Order: sequence, then structure tokens, then C-alpha cells
Amino acid sequence: MLPIAVDAMGGDNAPAEIVVGARLAVDEGTPVLLVGRSEEMGDTGDIPILEASEVIAMDAEPGSSVRRMKDSSLVRAAEAVRDGTASAMVSAGNTGATMASALLRMGRIKGVSRPAIATLLPAPGTTPTVLLDAGANSECSPDWLVQFGQMGAVFATDRLGIREPRVALLSIGEEPGKGNPLVKEAYEALEAVELAQGVFIGNVEGRDLLTDAVDVVVTDGFTGNVTLKTLEGSMKTLITALFASMSDRPEALEAADVLAPEFDALYRQFHPDTYGGAILLGVRGVCIISHGSTGATAMKNAIGIAAEMVEAEVVDHLTTAVGSAD
Repeated sequence: MLPIAVDAMGGDNAPAEIVVGARLAVDEGTPVLLVGRSEEMGDTGDIPILEASEVIAMDAEPGSSVRRMKDSSLVRAAEAVRDGTASAMVSAGNTGATMASALLRMGRIKGVSRPAIATLLPAPGTTPTVLLDAGANSECSPDWLVQFGQMGAVFATDRLGIREPRVALLSIGEEPGKGNPLVKEAYEALEAVELAQGVFIGNVEGRDLLTDAVDVVVTDGFTGNVTLKTLEGSMKTLITALFASMSDRPEALEAADVLAPEFDALYRQFHPDTYGGAILLGVRGVCIISHGSTGATAMKNAIGIAAEMVEAEVVDHLTTAVGSAD
């Protein structure tokens, strides 16, 4: 496999934690190409470096920054994939700029209207739920949501091994007539097409996201991002409150010691670091977008996901699925 291009300068903890995560990934057998300012990276071991003199700030305007800062680590990482120097790119930097770099440098898969961010939501006791769009497109058309469903089904198969993913629309009720005009029109459009991979099962509600009721949930990027951030905040608050309550009494502390392995497994299942990052579906290359607060463990996992998606040939499968849907 060609190396995974890692934006060493992107994220709140860059470059130190990003480099550590890259070294952990290399130790596990995944080749990495670090992109950025070598003089700021510290000890990179024998990991090759692609020099890039500029860094796109986390709060920078995405489109203009990508066009203006041609020697930024994000742009160079995307170009490495485009030029065949790397097999995928990973960044914990500016999300909008990461998407813009991938779209402008790698290009869009033929037939894809808009790329979408697909993220995994933990579902205790079963496989995670794929949610998309998680923030790439604030405003969508019904046809885009249909295509998101198709791409999400491909990703669910390649990433989670689900043979015929169940695809649903996020709405305020399960009945076909529920939802805003976008959801109602998308419902009719999804019912009218035969997904190349997966099966449309109708509407689901927010309470279904962390269950085994559905495999792929489709929504617009605004709703998807609000949903994702709400779930992340709720789970963090719940776990924090649980740990705090277990320290109130000596008896509770003793019980917590006994249950420590179960608590640890539960914590890891719900922690974002476990999943590494989200994938941008619809561009001609694998692009993993990690959280801005990504540390070494999350970066190692993100690189692993990128390598897994390259080996699964997800871009080829998306190209075939979108082409057959046309």
C-alpha cells in the first residue's frame, strides 16, 4: 500500500500528538507520509516527510485559504493522493478546508452531486450506525439525500461488513407524511429508486440512532451536524455523571472497582477517539476528517481507518454504485 498522507500541522494538538499517532500507526504496519513543517515535528523516526511551508488555521475561511495557500499541509496532502504519492489523506485540521482541499485537488467522483461526511455512531450490542451528511452540506436537495443514502450503504458494507444495509431518513416521525418538505420529497424519491446497494426502510427518529433499528441514516448536513454534536455532548455528560456518582460513597467506589473493566469497555465504545474520524464520501480518494481535539490514539485509529478503506476499495465501489444509480 502507498503511505497515508497525514496533515501533521492540523488540529489543536498538532504537530506533537499527530506525529505520535503516526508513529503508533507505523509500528502497527501502516505506512505514513507526514506533511508539514519538518522543523516543528520533533522526532518522527524514519517516517518520510513531505515539506509544506504553510498552515491553514482552524478558524480560516476554507475556500479562499485552500486557493491562496497552495503550499499548505492540507493542500499538499490532497495533492499527494491525486498524484499517486499517497493512497489516502487524514487531517484533524480545519474541516471545511480539508473538504475543500480534497474536492479541489482530488476531484469529485463522476455522477456525485455533492460529497458528504459519513460518521459512525455507537450502537451498544450491535454494529454502529452510519450518519450522513454530518456537516458538509447545510442545505440539500431531495436528490442529494438519495445519493447520500446510496453512498452510505456502500460505506456501511465496506466499513462494517453489512451485506444489505437498511437505509432510512431522519425525521420527526416514522410515518411517510412526517417531516419538512425536504424530507417528504426525499422519502418519495428514495421509495421510487432501487438502491444499487442497501434497502430503503422509511423514516426513523432521533431515538433510533444508537440502536439496531437502522444501519444508515440520511439527513442534511445542518441537521446531521447538530445531531452529532448533541449526541457527543450528551454521552460525555452522561459518562462524567456516572463516574462522579460512583465516587460519592465508599460502597460505590468498591463497586466501581469491581465493574472497572465493564466501565472501561463502555467508555471506549462511546469515546470519539475509538472511531478516529469521519470519511468524506464522493471524492476521488479516501479522505478522513478527524476531530480538532484529536490526540495520538485517535490519529492512530484514523490512519487505520484510512488504510482499511483503501484496501476495501471504497472509492471504486462508490464510483460503481453512483454510476449504476444513474
